[in-house]
Amino acid sequence: MRFRKYLRVWWFLTTKASQIAFTSRFGVVLFILGKLIRFVFFLLFLIVIATKTKAIVGYSLWEIILFFATFNMVDVFAQFFLREVYRFRRYIVTGDFDFFLIRPLSPLFRSLFGGGDPLDVPMIFLAVVLIVISVINIENIYISGMVLYLALLLNALLIALAFHIFVLAIGVLTTEVDNTIWLYRDLTAMGRLPVDIYLQPLRALLTFAIPVGIMITFPAKALMGLLTFPAILVSFFVGIGFFWVSILFWRYSLKNYASASS
Repeated sequence: MRFRKYLRVWWFLTTKASQIAFTSRFGVVLFILGKLIRFVFFLLFLIVIATKTKAIVGYSLWEIILFFATFNMVDVFAQFFLREVYRFRRYIVTGDFDFFLIRPLSPLFRSLFGGGDPLDVPMIFLAVVLIVISVINIENIYISGMVLYLALLLNALLIALAFHIFVLAIGVLTTEVDNTIWLYRDLTAMGRLPVDIYLQPLRALLTFAIPVGIMITFPAKALMGLLTFPAILVSFFVGIGFFWVSILFWRYSLKNYASASS
């Protein structure tokens, strides 16, 4: 019953966000076109590099494209559902966050899920298509790998959710949101290629301390049968642990919140 209530709220907010997004149809076309051009240009860059070098750290062209498509899936899904985080600073500095705290709705839910962004839907579709094409062109893909891939994708989205909760908590404590969320975007962008391309200790840092590798590289590796069982267990342990710590940090930030309107 509670889930249905939150789902109705999310759908209502998504409807409002869609109405705002489509106020200028020309702006919508330019925005989507810009995303498509950036996507295609980086894809062409990968094709040129993989063609000239035959393989990137041992991966074929389609395997590299799978890593890139997986990155886009995780990145765009997070943007679609968690777009409200990008607006959160305004709520803090104006004191509107106070209203989130007194309404019969979780302030964390309202701060995270303020309505999906319909302009991200074409990119989600494109990422899905590219993943399917990549899987078709990669040899030795099994059903078990596909199941693990989907499970680790969910784990990646859980980590992405935890990152955004950290951003919200920092915003509550410091009113700084924009730079923090873009720092997250820059770090995850390093996962457009497998973390194997980075030297140690940067590779270990991106895999465990800042789990970009677990978010993006591990699902694709599991699909290709390149991930060990202990690594799979560590992935889920990191995902659940990261989310749990983010919730604790969010609760701590609320206890120390000083209203801008007081």
